[in-house]
Amino acid sequence: MSKTKQDSIIDEDAPLPLSDEKGLLRFYYEGNRLPSPTGGFLMVLRVQPEDNGSGSILLECNSSSLRYRLNVNKATRTERTNVREMVDEGREPKCPRHVDQLLIRVKNDFLCPLCGVRFAKA
Repeated sequence: MSKTKQDSIIDEDAPLPLSDEKGLLRFYYEGNRLPSPTGGFLMVLRVQPEDNGSGSILLECNSSSLRYRLNVNKATRTERTNVREMVDEGREPKCPRHVDQLLIRVKNDFLCPLCGVRFAKA
């Protein structure tokens, strides 16, 4: 099957993958600036929760305007347990990955607005 012009436009607009996602996530969780593979720095455009509990972050390079997608792994069992304990104790749940970031409630889930990861059911 041949590609139409519309299909090629969508493929060209897709964000590029990043080679060192783990290192960039470490910088991101610490609140540091993210270096771009093409020089300059990456700016956060959008944080999106995924259906499987993970998150994705759409980034744009401030020097080349190329867009990248940073995938964030879903919560581990330990992270979910820690958040559940905070809720059961009556404390405000905080993101186990970020420093002092409160989780928000979206429908029946506790979600981090900075990484898009679902950590517990409300």
